[in-house]
Amino acid sequence: MAVPSLWQSTADPAPSYPALTDEVRSDVTIVGGGYTGLSAALQIAKDGRRAVVLEAYHVGWGASGRNGGLVSGKFRVPFHVVETLHGREEARHLHHIGKQAVTTVGELIDEHGIGSANFKMPGYVTAAHSPQALAAQHFATEWLADALGDTSSRVLSRQEVTAETGSSTYVGGVLSTAAGCLHPLNYVRGLARAATAAGVHIFENSAAVSLQRQGHDIRVGTSQGAVRARQLILATNGYSADQPLTRGLRQRVIPFRSAIIATAPLSETLRMRILPNRRVVADTRRLLRWYRIVDDRLVFGGRGAFGQEDSVAAFNRLARDMIGAFPELDGVAIDYRWSGLVAMTMDQLPHAGELEDRVFFAAGYNGTGIAMSTFLGRQLAALTRGEKLHLGVIGRPLKPILLQAFVTPAVRTVTGWYQLLDGIGR
Repeated sequence: MAVPSLWQSTADPAPSYPALTDEVRSDVTIVGGGYTGLSAALQIAKDGRRAVVLEAYHVGWGASGRNGGLVSGKFRVPFHVVETLHGREEARHLHHIGKQAVTTVGELIDEHGIGSANFKMPGYVTAAHSPQALAAQHFATEWLADALGDTSSRVLSRQEVTAETGSSTYVGGVLSTAAGCLHPLNYVRGLARAATAAGVHIFENSAAVSLQRQGHDIRVGTSQGAVRARQLILATNGYSADQPLTRGLRQRVIPFRSAIIATAPLSETLRMRILPNRRVVADTRRLLRWYRIVDDRLVFGGRGAFGQEDSVAAFNRLARDMIGAFPELDGVAIDYRWSGLVAMTMDQLPHAGELEDRVFFAAGYNGTGIAMSTFLGRQLAALTRGEKLHLGVIGRPLKPILLQAFVTPAVRTVTGWYQLLDGIGR
């Protein structure tokens, strides 16, 4: 992985897999060696079928090895909005899927002994940056309890949020006990080891460059080899533009760069003041900021970067926002800076299903993908064995985005407007 990160510096040694240099046979070909693809491959192998994973770079090279490690069943769209758009039962079903997704992560870690993922469930604080945001949180929390019977969240006062976060910049918030965190790179590498132990063949440095339908076979070609299979899974998410074969999926999502910084080790005094209960925290800004303590460092991330490379300006904005929340960190060195692509969708929900005949996909996690990608990988495995699944709104077709050439400039304009509104506390 070319991006230097805290996860690389603290991860288990990377497993090494060969490049594909021959033509091989499989039941299912999977393009993408992240959470979605490896979860699907592991389940396919458990079913007694053959799976081949083609990874263009290295296992976990994309979002699965770069994200912040937040494990949650939340979606970008609040459940009461889902009810308004799609009805109460769809909201209930989506809520159930979110809970299942978090459970799936824990099950896989326990089953395959991925202890170095360091999976914990300390809870998740959503800190309100304005009175309007706090009022919306009150409504959403009460709706969850009344409509869906979910009492895992409770509203926090200004004083309680200050005690939880160590920052006095928030007006209140909500604590959810049904969320946690892990080491994302160790998790994806653990899934890869489990998959190979189950008989999955993983090939790195093997970008998928062509697709041909030859009788009942789908032949996926790389620069040096090919895989023939009856079925194909596309699991490239925000990195779908990197491989010629997955560019059709790229037309259905909006890549959005998310950046992360990690401080130098903090003193014991600072560690006692900042996040004393070791919760994960995210705020309610449109371009949200989130943070957590990892070992003795503060890891601080958020949205708003652009382009295909790391952005110094985005890292500097994160550092300013971090000091705004924690003035005592002014002068503390930043040891790590890295970024990666989040795949957004027009309806802000993930989608999974059959893209075309015997070609399946899952994508569009909108920044909350660890649990959902793991869960949907399993669902894709079920689809390839012929099961009919009820994924509700997630299973609805993900249509190409019209006028995509204008998407990036439009996103930049909207992001600038959001930065202005966040800056004035709206």
